[in-house]
Amino acid sequence: MNQSLTECLRELHLPGVLAGYENLAEVARRESFSYEKYLQEVVEGERQLRHEKRVQRLLGQSRLPMEKTLEAFDRGRLPVKVSAQLSRLLEGEFVQRRENVLAFGNPGSGKSHLLCALGHEMVRRGYTVLFRPCELLVQELLRAKRDLVIGKVLKKLRHYQVIVVDDIGYVQQSREEMEVLFSLLSDRYERGSVMVTSNLAFSEWEKIFKDPMTTAAAIDRLVHHSIILELNLPSYRLEQAKKRKK
Repeated sequence: MNQSLTECLRELHLPGVLAGYENLAEVARRESFSYEKYLQEVVEGERQLRHEKRVQRLLGQSRLPMEKTLEAFDRGRLPVKVSAQLSRLLEGEFVQRRENVLAFGNPGSGKSHLLCALGHEMVRRGYTVLFRPCELLVQELLRAKRDLVIGKVLKKLRHYQVIVVDDIGYVQQSREEMEVLFSLLSDRYERGSVMVTSNLAFSEWEKIFKDPMTTAAAIDRLVHHSIILELNLPSYRLEQAKKRKK
């Protein structure tokens, strides 16, 4: 009977049930589970295995830095307000509401790590996430525009519920390069969440988009539905370097 059941489970592609049904049967006999209780435990094992495989697949697709997780982040450095905001963000409702998350602060203040950690947590919740440094993303969009396929690329990016754009404004781009970034922000507006890190306050974003009208339009699309995290902190890397020196 076990051999026949094993063949059925393999044919039905139920590896979680296959891996656990025998051990659970022993537990069920010992603890007098009802049929319904046993079935629930077996199916729950299958669901958990599928969730773990989905998370691993989504993590691979996300391109998130694997080391920048919430466990590796020093949350104690965060201002009280930002820590409270993070607690709410970790619930994931901002993704369902298609809200943006904008993190501002000095170089080394932990902006990128914080948003990457948040991205990891969203993947664990089953959301589709993509991480791209702004400079690389802009170059990819620019190539798509030159190849006359930017519409297809933007449509493909809509499949991601969250896009993390790291270091907007860190490298000064040309007007043409910033136009494709604006195209992305416009396409994402009220369609999906964008998470952005920047060293520049909004008052300096004309350096990025080169034109007052484009700058105002970009900020308007990002801020309309957004949570702003202000990390006015000293450089974490500098603090660590001083500690090592001591």
